[in-house]
Amino acid sequence: MIAKRIHSLLPCGGELTTEALKSNGISFEIFRQRQRQTMGSIEQTTEILLHLSPDEAANLKEGINFLRNKKTGKDYILYKNKSRLRACKNMCKHQGGLFIKDIEDFDGRSVRCTKHNWKLDVSSMKYINPPGSFCQDELVVEMDEGNGLLLLELNPPNPWDSEPRSPEDLAYGEVQVTYLTHACMDLKLGDKRMVFDPWLTGPAFARGWWLLHEPPSDWLERLCRADLIYISHMHSDHLSYPTLKKLAGRRPDIPIYVGNTERPVFWNLNQSGVQLTNIKVVPFGIWQQVDKNLRFMILMDGVHPEMDTCIIVEYKGHKILNTVDCTRPNGGRLPGKVALMMSDFAGGASGFPMTFSGGKFTEEWKAQFIKTERRKLLNYKARLVKDLQPRIYCPFAGYFVESHPSDKYIKETNIKNDPNELNNLIKKNSDVVTWTPRPGATLDLGRMLKDPTDSKGIIEPPEGTKIYKDSWDFGPYLKILNASIEDEIFRHSSWIKEYYTWAGFKDYNLVVRMIETDEDFSPFPGGYDYLVDFLDLSFPKERPSREHPYEEIRSRVDVIRHVVKNGLLWDDLYIGFQTRLQRDPDIYHHLFWNHFQIKLPLTPPNWKTFLVHCE
Repeated sequence: MIAKRIHSLLPCGGELTTEALKSNGISFEIFRQRQRQTMGSIEQTTEILLHLSPDEAANLKEGINFLRNKKTGKDYILYKNKSRLRACKNMCKHQGGLFIKDIEDFDGRSVRCTKHNWKLDVSSMKYINPPGSFCQDELVVEMDEGNGLLLLELNPPNPWDSEPRSPEDLAYGEVQVTYLTHACMDLKLGDKRMVFDPWLTGPAFARGWWLLHEPPSDWLERLCRADLIYISHMHSDHLSYPTLKKLAGRRPDIPIYVGNTERPVFWNLNQSGVQLTNIKVVPFGIWQQVDKNLRFMILMDGVHPEMDTCIIVEYKGHKILNTVDCTRPNGGRLPGKVALMMSDFAGGASGFPMTFSGGKFTEEWKAQFIKTERRKLLNYKARLVKDLQPRIYCPFAGYFVESHPSDKYIKETNIKNDPNELNNLIKKNSDVVTWTPRPGATLDLGRMLKDPTDSKGIIEPPEGTKIYKDSWDFGPYLKILNASIEDEIFRHSSWIKEYYTWAGFKDYNLVVRMIETDEDFSPFPGGYDYLVDFLDLSFPKERPSREHPYEEIRSRVDVIRHVVKNGLLWDDLYIGFQTRLQRDPDIYHHLFWNHFQIKLPLTPPNWKTFLVHCE
């Protein structure tokens, strides 16, 4: 019973305060004792983040109070009214931005993030922009014996601290990390080989992303030699079916490890036609033993736990941390002083703002926004590296290009961060050794840990090696997309109702106009142009008279029909830059986009039955 009552008091289920615990018949000491019992042998800790003196506590105003710990420089928000106190870190759950007063809030309950204008109602700890999105993690507010206030954080035990191992000496050549392309690394770990996220051929996100770097010519042989592969998440620049199809032709039984995400990483395996027979889904936060020296642990993302993961690989006590694309890997709790850390860095992995128009979305506004956001991302990554203090840091998972001629505008507009600029920023603020990888380059971990200046610590590819791609084989992939345009499904306008009924999103006040277009986003001759009212899932000829948010989505006909026909997620459209969008008002509808990007049914629409009924 205690465990159930405690669970009901966790963030978004109530106020996590001493008073709330007592009102449910639970003392704070019992709470901590119970959590120690449920965590096993590794004890949960309680950290005092901020201590207010009796005078400071007495001077707290009604409503929102912005607070700072002067010793640590960390910021907090405390909300006070007559009946309660609530507190949280002053850090947006989206991408770690700082909250400030929301000048549009007349009730004194909300704050606004300086990064993307997300808004948090601190009286409920729920985000109100975007609506229906996240809840903020709460801190415990406790009064001390002298009527001062403590802000406490309950820290769960770090799963990687279970069965700790001391680092052993590494022989030269014993651990080698070779960069192949984008997010793909080939790790030699003793007599085992492990590969991360192999995207080595073909496009990602329908036809929007193509490889920037030329992979080593022996990439397929390298994959076939691997003892295991880790795939972090379902996005096609990490889970590349064109790459895996080639691998499956030679080694269909190669062990591929993925985290136990809410939406399975390989949810579309059967539909893809790729014959892989040895996919292993493992729980989060548990060491997976490969041999006596090698183990790994997959962790979830704190913002997108339903799909994103990261990994810790440990060999002879030396940890390699790969945070991949996670926005807040493991909720922001990560091991410090690892031997090697790698993470994304580039930005630009979204249709926003390049694919938006109308209102504020002028070319000047977009350019300034992109410049500002890229700088914020660089500073965030540099700060993260400084806090974690890895011995070596490598920026990766950002080496893509919008190379198809029809996406020239996106390529010119979607400026990405320079890895060397990030590494220079890191070196200004810390002693961390940095590595900007090139295809085929190999880092010898044993040498680098012993002497970072060792000329043999990083072996660059041979002189004359092609680094950047200058041609891409568009044809086969565009042919697949174009085949959907003339599919029999789209001869019947009733496909629209069939598809959106299958999608299952409704009871939400949003009207969307969908327009099929040509390459240049002009209406496709004979294409569909229709409205969807998601409040009652109707398809009106005109916009309803009630007050409603509105979005207009223009989509290239080959991609939208391919997505509809195969029941694919809308990431191919949005992240792949295959749409152009307008919205009124300018609000991000999290529930809508989250549904169509993550929560669509796992099996495609039954078009065979649909066509039978159309006859």
